Amino acid sequence: MVPCVIFEDEHLLVVNKPAGWNTHAPSPYAGEGIYEWLRHREPRWSTLAILHRLDKETSGVLVFGKTPAANRSLTEQFTGHRVRKKYRLLTDGPGPAGEVTVKSALVRVGEKYVSRPLHAGAEVAETRFRTLAGNLIEAEPFTGRTHQIRVQAAESGFPILGDALYGGGPAGRVCLHAAEISFAHPATGEMVTFQAPEDFGGNLECGDKSPLWDGVTCHFVQKRGHARALQNVSDSRAALREAIIEQEATDAYRLIHGSADGCPGWYVERLGEYLLSQSEEALSAEREVELARLVERCGARGAYHKTLSRQVRRSTTAEASPQLVLGAAAPERFAMRENGVRFELGFNEGYSVGLFLDQRDNRRRLLTGHIAADFPLRANAGPVPWEVLNVFAYTCGFSVCAARAGARTTSLDLSKKYLEWGRRNFTLNGLDPAGHDFIYGDAFDWLRRLAKKDRKFDLVVLDPPTFSQSKENGTFRADKDYGKLVTAALPVLKPGGVLLASTNAADWAPEEFLADVGAAVRGAGRTVHKQHYVPQPPDFPVSREEPAYLKTVWVKC
Repeated sequence: MVPCVIFEDEHLLVVNKPAGWNTHAPSPYAGEGIYEWLRHREPRWSTLAILHRLDKETSGVLVFGKTPAANRSLTEQFTGHRVRKKYRLLTDGPGPAGEVTVKSALVRVGEKYVSRPLHAGAEVAETRFRTLAGNLIEAEPFTGRTHQIRVQAAESGFPILGDALYGGGPAGRVCLHAAEISFAHPATGEMVTFQAPEDFGGNLECGDKSPLWDGVTCHFVQKRGHARALQNVSDSRAALREAIIEQEATDAYRLIHGSADGCPGWYVERLGEYLLSQSEEALSAEREVELARLVERCGARGAYHKTLSRQVRRSTTAEASPQLVLGAAAPERFAMRENGVRFELGFNEGYSVGLFLDQRDNRRRLLTGHIAADFPLRANAGPVPWEVLNVFAYTCGFSVCAARAGARTTSLDLSKKYLEWGRRNFTLNGLDPAGHDFIYGDAFDWLRRLAKKDRKFDLVVLDPPTFSQSKENGTFRADKDYGKLVTAALPVLKPGGVLLASTNAADWAPEEFLADVGAAVRGAGRTVHKQHYVPQPPDFPVSREEPAYLKTVWVKC
């Protein structure tokens, strides 16, 4: 079960949404919201419906409907104000003395909302506030207007910590949490209540326990200094990773994703028992302190740092490899696990360590055979093993997952070293590499050869590097030559087969990428029967400061 799930039955799915994640995607090519991520993850969640929303930076209880009857019932209850909700918030000033109820009309002014006195025709926004202890306040909204609690708390003199839009003091996140929701169950009619305790990260300090809320600490301590700010950010963002990563099955994911996590230019990944830090410069003293804290939090044995360089092709293997900065050195080869699959990694192999974590969800789709809502990988799976061609296979991550799901795979790459690495990944997972093909050579050359031999595959994976060069076909640039690659691959894809096309060309607009793929499919006289576009996974969050770079489309044609 996904860790963020609180409750599920045949009618409802209730989750604890972490801060920093939208309820739904703000635009077609932005990162997935929690709704899209869940809806396309499991077949039984394909009919999920949004019944209410939480702001991106608000955490807490979120309810989705799974059936038309549940959707109707909950919609009627929300519309009739029969759903009770309780929030917790932190403020850096004094809270209300006792209990106070605020009624006003909310009006949008630019990017924010302001309160106005009630007047004829105005929609009422009503919230009751009470101080629980210290600077922890409970808010009970009786209506559901956009930004209602944030606006009314600020205009009542206790703005929410971290809510810069409405005058809140600095913090790693907006310290607002949907702690409890109560309503009549759509099937039984009985009142049900779902709760999730708040966790405001480094903005709380352990102190006396409050009897009002399950012993949660309630004493706000003002945090100062850059190192402390880093801790606040990583504490608040850690909840997002903890909400989506099943720790028993996966111990590799991104911990800090640059500006999207408040750390411009700095990227940190957990890779099994080790952490990998990456930036274009050496670690600052503050970041080294934070990296040490992450090592302790993850129980890691050591941490490495890699200096990102645009001149990597001119660097030696030793110069391009990550360097140990904290703790114990990793062995030459070590393993991590992802969705129960093991992969070999190494810090002495140059620029790449052996696996790209941003493809984790796509590899999972191969394991489960479920691409998206109403889009199975194999609609008519039979007893005959299905055939997968993995072009630009690298260390064969996609191939291993497909083989685990029963496929016979062919892995094609221009590097013998990486294909040998791929064979070791097969063995690491109890798969006999002798039952699969590993082809060394140029992608375009071998696609022509396979087409001449009339080889056909159920799935073709195209995940090329942004830039590559071969003796046979010269330079390949993803944004210029991707359409040619798709055209070359389609003759070996069975009619009704699935094409997985992906690129990490950051400056290439997703609309243009999809247009090139679509044009190549149509140019080959094929029809798109199903198509599903996905960006990078949630631990690589997308923001205005840290735009999406990974683009993937699954096409049945």
